[in-house]
Amino acid sequence: MSPAQRRVARILVDTPLSHLDRPFDYAIPDDLAEAVVPGCRVKVRFAGRLVDGYVLDLASDTEHEGRLAPIAKVVSSEPVLVPEVALLARQVADRYAGTVGDVLRLAIPPRHARAEAHPGGAEPPEPPAIGEASWHAYVHGAAFVRALAARESPRAVLNTLPRHEPERAVAEAVSATVRSGRTAVVCVPDVRDAARWDAVFTEALGPGVHVTLTAADKPAARYRNFLKASRGEVRVVLGTRGAAYAPLRDLGLVVVWDDGDDLHAEPRAPYPHTREVLLTRAVETGAGVLIAGHARTSEAQSLVEQGWCAEIVADQPARRREWPVVDVTDGTEHGAAPARLPAPVFEAVRRAEGPVLVQVPRRGYRTSLVCDSCRTPAQCPACAGPLVQHRADAPLVCRWCATTVAAWRCGECSGTRLRAPVVGQLRTAEEFAAAFPGREVVTSGGDTVLDHLDRDDAVLVLATPGAEPSVTGGYAVVVLLDTWLMLARDDVRVFEESHRRWFNALALAGYGARAVAVGDTGMLQGLVRADPAGVAARELADRAQTHLPPVGRLATVDGPEDVITGLAARTWPPFVDVLGPVPVEPGRDRLILRVPRREGLALARVLKAVAAERSAAKEPPVRIQIDPVAF
Repeated sequence: MSPAQRRVARILVDTPLSHLDRPFDYAIPDDLAEAVVPGCRVKVRFAGRLVDGYVLDLASDTEHEGRLAPIAKVVSSEPVLVPEVALLARQVADRYAGTVGDVLRLAIPPRHARAEAHPGGAEPPEPPAIGEASWHAYVHGAAFVRALAARESPRAVLNTLPRHEPERAVAEAVSATVRSGRTAVVCVPDVRDAARWDAVFTEALGPGVHVTLTAADKPAARYRNFLKASRGEVRVVLGTRGAAYAPLRDLGLVVVWDDGDDLHAEPRAPYPHTREVLLTRAVETGAGVLIAGHARTSEAQSLVEQGWCAEIVADQPARRREWPVVDVTDGTEHGAAPARLPAPVFEAVRRAEGPVLVQVPRRGYRTSLVCDSCRTPAQCPACAGPLVQHRADAPLVCRWCATTVAAWRCGECSGTRLRAPVVGQLRTAEEFAAAFPGREVVTSGGDTVLDHLDRDDAVLVLATPGAEPSVTGGYAVVVLLDTWLMLARDDVRVFEESHRRWFNALALAGYGARAVAVGDTGMLQGLVRADPAGVAARELADRAQTHLPPVGRLATVDGPEDVITGLAARTWPPFVDVLGPVPVEPGRDRLILRVPRREGLALARVLKAVAAERSAAKEPPVRIQIDPVAF
């Protein structure tokens, strides 16, 4: 279409209002005809204000009756919104009852003019043929890579073994995809993972083949890498949540690592999950899929049981050989009360001929306090909130109002002595330092998270879940302390999430290492058998009984108490199971809606209509979240 024929632009206007979530037609002024291209950023008059927008496509006429408002300004002629991502944004918005504008804020980084001015157009280099050696440890693993090399689109769930470098295995799959003439997107949970994987990708694929996209990047660097993907200068994008929308063409493979990590759940509306974004993209483009991790989620297990994804695992002898042998103790000794440092743990650490990792469920010092005489919880005299102690020489402090309590006395028995039924990693570090004076005790968690430690056979690392540093050669002993505390959390995913964190910690062990878990033997059999797939199958069966995701679809609607009460009383479609309202905080309630999986999109449409009704009536919005990680 010549510039003279391009008279109308369909523009997606950046507005948070649900009832205006659609493209609008604008006239293209003659002086902007050359600058307006599909995918570029513009400014237009909308509801009396000058707002941002993206050009979706161009046309010679419009169905709008009346005079069209003209485009006010072309911010940049750089086509940052490619058609595939525009379609993906619409599908994600429909899946999560959100707006396309909200999704595009997640997908396209802010503009940086200097990065845009950098000349582009360079052809990406061809990665070397690095083979498939990392996949030989898994049944049918090598076949997956060969299928990618043959331009096929296999879909698989991979459970990786300790010390088998999942980054390198994924790099081999990516190399096969790129050498077949296609592109690949790889998403990891956080910037620590991205930095580690980036180093492996650079070494395995060579420089210039891939870029990283993370929220921690400086704005100019992030936008520059985004443009390299958009302009076709790279074939692989590695990053965190936002990388799922990378503007790559001819997509051949999408990869998500550790999809159970809650960092994959976007905290901004419409709250999409990285795994679901990538699966949506793979279905639309016909790309291959790889969901990988040391553990397995019930969502991944559901894909395996449906036959949509193949299962790639090591055989049982290999799993037994590679995973550390796990001994389980309930912490008791000859019928006595559970000990803080059980004898099996003490012996395992004392005999360890190498570094030791101890996973502690809570960070801090003494995170819960009760009266030593009557076990009544210690409360703040000002607000009745729980008291905590941050270190040995620190006073008691209220967790709610931060009031310092110099002299505490129990309101039930007038006792003045306190005990801690639950302690954090700092207090545990003191106990282990006293018990093992020959070891250097290091803590990792909270504001101080260690990524990697050089080999030191005398080190003992106390870490909270997710903050465990790797160590050269692996740990000689891994201790999972107070597993009952992790399982006691009020969370529908507690069983799955606890095992994910335990498997991730055990994967840091060295060859021939020993592990000790303190908890209930029956609950920890998945660790003993080194069977993440079995844990996921059990969790999926439990979800089926309660019709929770992924077996069903579930949505939460949060808002003022009177609004949620009104929504609960409205007429919902017959397939919607309405639960609640339930209070979430003073003055705010939550409504929970549950439907069969096949009605998921229908539920999203109903909730989108609710949001549109409220925005059209200029009423405050409610918070709608579909398939939340926790509720």
